[in-house]
Amino acid sequence: MRFLLSAIVYILYYFYLYGVASENEPIQTFVIPHSHMDVGWVYTIQESMHAYAANVYTSVTEELSKAKDRRFIAVEQEFFRLWWDTVASDSHKRQVRQLVKEGRLEFIIGGQVMHDEAVTDLEDEILQMTEGHGFLYETFGVRPQFSWHVDPFGASATTPVLFALAGFNAHLISRIDYDLKDTMQTKKKLQFVWRGSPSLKERQQIFTHTMDQFSYCTPSYLPFSKSSGFYWNGVALFPDPPKDGVYPNMSLPVTKETVHAYAKTMVENIKQRAAWFRTNHVLWPWGCDKQFYNSSVQFNNMDPLINYINRNSKEFGVTVQYATLSEYFQAIHQSNLVWEVRGSEDFLPYSTEPYQAWTGFYASRNVLKGVARQASSQLHAAEVLFTRYRISFPDGPVAKDWALDKLRALRWAVSEVQHHDGITGTESPKVGDMYLQHLTQAMMGVKELLAAIFLLPHNLDISNILGSHYHRKGVHQALEQHVIIYNPLAWNITTIINTTVAFPAAVVFDDDGQPVPAQIQRSALSNVTYDLFIMVNLGGLQHRKYVIKFFQKPCSGRSKCAWTYEAKAVVFERRRVRDWTKTGRRLLPVLNECYKLMFDQDTNLLHSITYLHEKRRVKMTQDFWEYHANGYVDAGPISDNYIFSTKGLAERAYKAVEMEIIPGKIVTEIRQYFYREESDKDYAFSITTRVPECLGSKVQCHRLEQTYTLGPLPINTEVILRISSSVKNNRTLYTDNNGYQMMKRPYTTFANNTVARNYFPMVRAAYIEDELSRLVLVSDRAHGVSSQASGQLGVMLHRRLWNNLPWNLGYNLTLNDSSVVQPTLWMMVGSKSATSKLYQREAIELQHRPVVMPIDQPQKPWMEKEPRGSSHERSVELPPNLHLLSLSIPGWNYSSDHNVHLSDIHSGKDLHSEPDYDRVLLRIMHIFEEGEDPELSKPVTINLKDVLRGIGEVRVLEERSLTGTWDISSMQRWKWKTADDIDNKSKRCWTCGDEDFTVTISPKEIRTFFVHFTSKNLY
Repeated sequence: MRFLLSAIVYILYYFYLYGVASENEPIQTFVIPHSHMDVGWVYTIQESMHAYAANVYTSVTEELSKAKDRRFIAVEQEFFRLWWDTVASDSHKRQVRQLVKEGRLEFIIGGQVMHDEAVTDLEDEILQMTEGHGFLYETFGVRPQFSWHVDPFGASATTPVLFALAGFNAHLISRIDYDLKDTMQTKKKLQFVWRGSPSLKERQQIFTHTMDQFSYCTPSYLPFSKSSGFYWNGVALFPDPPKDGVYPNMSLPVTKETVHAYAKTMVENIKQRAAWFRTNHVLWPWGCDKQFYNSSVQFNNMDPLINYINRNSKEFGVTVQYATLSEYFQAIHQSNLVWEVRGSEDFLPYSTEPYQAWTGFYASRNVLKGVARQASSQLHAAEVLFTRYRISFPDGPVAKDWALDKLRALRWAVSEVQHHDGITGTESPKVGDMYLQHLTQAMMGVKELLAAIFLLPHNLDISNILGSHYHRKGVHQALEQHVIIYNPLAWNITTIINTTVAFPAAVVFDDDGQPVPAQIQRSALSNVTYDLFIMVNLGGLQHRKYVIKFFQKPCSGRSKCAWTYEAKAVVFERRRVRDWTKTGRRLLPVLNECYKLMFDQDTNLLHSITYLHEKRRVKMTQDFWEYHANGYVDAGPISDNYIFSTKGLAERAYKAVEMEIIPGKIVTEIRQYFYREESDKDYAFSITTRVPECLGSKVQCHRLEQTYTLGPLPINTEVILRISSSVKNNRTLYTDNNGYQMMKRPYTTFANNTVARNYFPMVRAAYIEDELSRLVLVSDRAHGVSSQASGQLGVMLHRRLWNNLPWNLGYNLTLNDSSVVQPTLWMMVGSKSATSKLYQREAIELQHRPVVMPIDQPQKPWMEKEPRGSSHERSVELPPNLHLLSLSIPGWNYSSDHNVHLSDIHSGKDLHSEPDYDRVLLRIMHIFEEGEDPELSKPVTINLKDVLRGIGEVRVLEERSLTGTWDISSMQRWKWKTADDIDNKSKRCWTCGDEDFTVTISPKEIRTFFVHFTSKNLY
């Protein structure tokens, strides 16, 4: 009896947990028309707009207006906005507004692009979503609530957190490991509630749907036709659409003769998919890449097919309807089932077959990855500076419209390159060139903006920039150059900046006329230039002006150069690898307050690092190794833009090493040169390590800055920096998800392709550790990283590939990248507790290094009539565990009250007439995980009025959703039942009254606000 009762209880619990669909109920099928429109990849934006993208929105708008039951989802906003601004007629715009209002045209995701999830940075993902959401909300009053991440190559655990913070109710993914997807299908576990953040947990959980094995494209096989099925408009043609409207591979039309065969094929596929899910609802994507450019022929064939199936629904056991994604998720939500919970695990890396590990793109097109991050950093600096300028000088000489145009151009370019075939490096060469062109042109515009803000006379005399009134002096005086250095972070910093100069001697003064510690030496990259290192102290969001006086000859020992140390190199002879029979006998120390680095004169390699605070030594070498790839498919698996597949283990990439050390008082620099052949004149790779030597200063002595030079590489070569250490990590690695959180990466042995499947993306940080020590790297761009042996940390820095796979050759996707790359990593070694306090902030400081802007060329000096005093703006400083993620003027013009905004839209009010220059978007992020540090992981309470007083007087503070389109108090996300049934109400702790602007920010929270300031000149 007890057994029977237990069995009944178990069965009832099973039904509660998993639900059961009645066999008598027909399967409800949601046909979701869509077009996957890559913002780049094979064709440029302009080529795609001309060939098909503009026609998608024109024809969809016209066809949806002809029948009330038709639907369409629009995903990538860049194409839609280009169509809306440059192609759409007034009639089309009126139709679109009506279709959006009726919910028949639905915007999904709403970002500028469908961003990649492996190599994108958190700040850029938020930017591109904010850009798209701002346009949609201002224009239509809609706020996307569902994602459609069908094509990124793997799924990050950060993405669902960001979508939850933006107000999304459900998330959709597709590309996950083939073997994992098979298992999830069989066990009906393709849908779950994802708690992507281990700190935020259920507060930012989101229901997630994983597409089945057919992914986002309609199954095209027809047993009764040689043509593909369900693609009645055929395949898009480039460069020009056909004049007669006849495209290649147009599907067999639906007629009286073919409708039953079509229906049978479609129903069989629907039933196959239904078996993989827990409810009677089937999501049936109708579309694929570059579809619906001729929506008339699409809908005119699908309409009768849907009608035929529905007329015979009892026979087929299926009903079919056009649907938007929200209609599908509403049906799932209303099923009221209890869902399994997935924790903070991600779905990276991603493989499609045993020998197709999509881990190569983590390192593809290193130059593009670097420029994209530089552009992002410059944008952040300019946004903060312009915001501060507008608040302090609302009527200043920098034209606000001109400035906002410059910022918007760079926002667009940085957003665009986050596309999953953009920053990934998986695009064709001409598209890669397009991204670089858009980025560099927009960066030039923003540099003009920075220069204008720095140089134009606010409400003061121009002399406050270049000093007071000057008169020319004699020709024998040293030349002078003025440089502005700006700290874009809301932390006070003491750091060392490097600028390249053409003179062998220099002395530096700050804007108080005081000499500044500096060091000058011959440049690592040129025999005719010099590296000038300057130690700077900058408050949060402050800039200062420095004067550099140059001398034509070295002036060591002279009093005028006493504050600048002229460093000289000590050169060590080249060492051949084949002579490394006895090593470790002649060790040369390089010390600072944090470390003792030992270099082996028998090899010219690093030998060990001792972190002095705990007197613990970690043996360590750094050098370059390379994987060799097949070029011919007949020879075995190939590597390409996406895929990494090696012919064997990595091999040493050099046969000899040279070294020179430049001892200094600001930095000691170690330059190592690696030669492919013993007698080569030119080196193949280099490592330049800078060890800070500023004893007694606030300079971070734990930061070992390293810059590498690689390239051009031989064809079918993939080069890694290999760090081999005594850290006993058992091949377990930790890497970041998009700069937001760290993921544990245990080494896994697979039946095939184990090497490639154990590479993971590093966007900002990676480390290995044991019980005593941790070795941390933070990066200025994304790379692939792996720990192939205990104590090893391999970083893939560069790839150059060619293969004869027809698909790759046809689309020019073989990655024949002949560039020279110069990525930077910062390295730290220490205990786990010590490095836990440092690496998150270090990663941010590397991303947002001080902006160094020369404002003139070296020229003859001017004499001041009178000494000038400094005119520092007030600093803005956040606690060390809070990061100023955003401070910008978005410019979108809409009421913060949703009902008022909708009323404005429906009244036909022109909201685009004038940007809103008074609304400031503020984001603050807690950079520590719960429990990561005893103190820094605690919630932080700050008064924003006090924190921002250095910028201006805060008048109004409104908390908003991540992208700003929701008032946080009115954002009610769907609740999904889970087995643990945890209340996922977000527990906020903040008040905002006339006197109280207090906010408490918990670990890993990102809080977003609209701020209105009372304009006041604080300079």
